[in-house]
Amino acid sequence: MSGRRARCACGELQVDLVGEPDVVVICHCLECQRRTGSVFGVGAYFPRSAVTSSSPYRTYSRPGSSGHALHFHFCERCGSTVFWELELRPQHIGVAVGAIGDLGMSPPARSVWEATRHPWVEFSCELGRHPRQVT
Repeated sequence: MSGRRARCACGELQVDLVGEPDVVVICHCLECQRRTGSVFGVGAYFPRSAVTSSSPYRTYSRPGSSGHALHFHFCERCGSTVFWELELRPQHIGVAVGAIGDLGMSPPARSVWEATRHPWVEFSCELGRHPRQVT
């Protein structure tokens, strides 16, 4: 088992991760595009028991395009979203792959909300492609 640490831009919010993620997912929904300021978000989903944080954070909750609630946890100081909880996946914690900063992370297995993927975005890895969210 490997140990990793995800952190925000200023380093105040840190999340410790144990083991490998169960799945890495690319999301092209418009909400993830707005949240990240990029054309997609990439999340590594770890079992709840593998994620711990002792740092202070704030939470922004909203309904997702799938109809299930999402709770994004971000740094109080710099505003970086580091991890989140999804009503759709209650047994997992999603962690922003960019916040982990590990070039050895598993490649994404799925690409969801492809219905709103920018047509010029292409990936070299094999992906399960879904026009909307999958459970």
